[in-house]
Amino acid sequence: MHPDDLPGILELVKRGGASEIPFNFELRVRRFLLADIEDRKRALARLEQMQSELAHMNRVATMGQLAASIAHEVNQPITAALTYALAARRWLNAEPPNFNEANDALSLIVREGNRAAEVVGRIRALIKKAPPRKGAVAINDAILEVIALTRTETADNSVSVRAELAEGLPHIWGDRVQLQQVLLNMIINAIETMRSAGEGERELFINSRNEPDGVSVEVRDSGPGFASADTNRKFEAFYTTKDDGVGLGLSICRSIIEAHDGRMRAGSNVPRSAVFGFIAPAHLPQQRERNPRDEDDYGR
Repeated sequence: MHPDDLPGILELVKRGGASEIPFNFELRVRRFLLADIEDRKRALARLEQMQSELAHMNRVATMGQLAASIAHEVNQPITAALTYALAARRWLNAEPPNFNEANDALSLIVREGNRAAEVVGRIRALIKKAPPRKGAVAINDAILEVIALTRTETADNSVSVRAELAEGLPHIWGDRVQLQQVLLNMIINAIETMRSAGEGERELFINSRNEPDGVSVEVRDSGPGFASADTNRKFEAFYTTKDDGVGLGLSICRSIIEAHDGRMRAGSNVPRSAVFGFIAPAHLPQQRERNPRDEDDYGR
């Protein structure tokens, strides 16, 4: 009913209830408005699908940039395993055979095989096309895996990496692969920025810490930085300062972090260095009651 009619109707109801005498009344009724939102729901679903596809394409493109690093990371344990295999054969062919040394060499082969499998598992998780699967993510472990994946890239570009990761951090409720994609983008951007700046000391500093709003992760480089007026534009779609860039990397990162109820941030120090990072809410125990399929299944 119309709110202006409500006081009078309530008074009539009270009187009728007290006197038990039937009564009549008139009132103005406001109609509910109905709208068909099916088209909007389909459009939103399509938008989410497009965002997911863009994020996947960005991951694949980034991994393409790391092709040489990936090849090196996989070749290292394979080469080591072959060396240990030859050593094991020598120990077994010795007179008399040295079974202890051969057994040690075989153990090292198993270790290197597992190491290669871990590298391949990280790559597979990052490039496979799959819907987001949220779970409790130990962000420090995720950071260390991305650092390992980019180790050859940083070495080839004479970049020293220092990580300062706070102990005892709460988990982040999110998709591990997507969070690692954000980390990967920030690290690759930092390497490219320092490389384009020419000669000079190249340092990459990565830190994590607990804040009142959640868990914070930052990547700081020793590049030239950027004008403060460009801070907000850094996350705009198609905004880029690279000659061969398309300006989607950081925009996709922002979409990912916002989908995790977090926020991206950027800053520049004078006269040099830039910092990019994000903050995401900490995992709450009651969130375990969500879809049991939503779990941190890296390597599965």
